[in-house]
Amino acid sequence: MYKTILVPLDGSKRAEAILPHVEELAARYQAEIVLLQVVDPVFVFSQPYDPFPELNMEEAERRVGEVEAYLAGRRGQLADKGVAARCVVEYGPVVQAILDVAERENADLIAMVSHGRTGLARVFYGSVTAGVLHRVDRPLLLVRAQ
Repeated sequence: MYKTILVPLDGSKRAEAILPHVEELAARYQAEIVLLQVVDPVFVFSQPYDPFPELNMEEAERRVGEVEAYLAGRRGQLADKGVAARCVVEYGPVVQAILDVAERENADLIAMVSHGRTGLARVFYGSVTAGVLHRVDRPLLLVRAQ
């Protein structure tokens, strides 16, 4: 049923709550897990009112290195349990990056945690989960964070 399961993570324990669910699905269906983390580009202004910020490549590379190390650790934990996994790091707006990677990797399922924001918190802070839910074109497994 599932051959490729995309799991967006943000580095938090809350987001990792999805992992036991996808471990079981991957084992059952002999699926591969694609661990994804999206890195926002780091921009700096060279002058206080500069209308054209510059991309800080040094900071971006540092952040990518941290993300790659984090994802490699999660991949190692999955491998210890006999679950195949790959890591992907992307730049850009989170929701669009998740959808793009799902398409590119031909993911049969996107599995992620809903952070459970409601009401004004959801309006002010936005919701990656809601953004994916409203635009996704494939099955989506959501687990509400505790």
